Amino acid sequence: MASFIDLTSADGFVFPAYVAEPAGKPRGAIVVVQEIFGVNAHIREVAEGYAANGYLAVAPAIYHRLQHNVELGYTPEDIQAGAALKARAEALPAPGVMQDLQAAVDYAAKIAQGKVGIVGYCYGGLLSWRAAALLSGLSATAPYYGGGSTVGAELQRQPKVPVLAHFGRRDAHITMDTVEAFTKAQPAVEVQVYEADHGFNCDHRGSYDAAAAKLALERTLSFFEKHLTQA
Repeated sequence: MASFIDLTSADGFVFPAYVAEPAGKPRGAIVVVQEIFGVNAHIREVAEGYAANGYLAVAPAIYHRLQHNVELGYTPEDIQAGAALKARAEALPAPGVMQDLQAAVDYAAKIAQGKVGIVGYCYGGLLSWRAAALLSGLSATAPYYGGGSTVGAELQRQPKVPVLAHFGRRDAHITMDTVEAFTKAQPAVEVQVYEADHGFNCDHRGSYDAAAAKLALERTLSFFEKHLTQA
């Protein structure tokens, strides 16, 4: 079962989140952080996939502070619109959308009555990387091709939980020299690189790579199994 609910951040801001519930008692919970395109059909499907694997999945609408009901596709115009929303989100006064992610983590922990992980894609990958250092109540973080996570001040973050980071070798947005710098700066992080492009997990876009997506998901599920369900 899946539906949108309302969550409330620490500052009183109310925003929607897509919640997908497993068939039985949750094994734990996973917060799914959107790409620049909003909580669109793909992100809802990702959340439903984690629910099918036994987790309560919560996908918060992190653009709600800027614009309501953002659901973009993958045309050049959509990419431009999504990038503009990301820039506006990044310009919000601290803690910005991180407080919305914290509200999603808190809700997930309460409902699942278990450990919480976070996974993010594209912009969500960057936010989930930040979450590993900034949020409370997490037990594991799995960012996918987080643009910006491999450069500048992001390299110096100190994650408080285990991190599994996925990157594509052919990703022009996140070059391999920066991935290598990230790996060197973050020796405790498990870094996996695939022969794929940016957005390789998304089967709604041309850069989708089925083999890379399958392997990354297998690794992510194994990672969450270890850190969310085992004592």
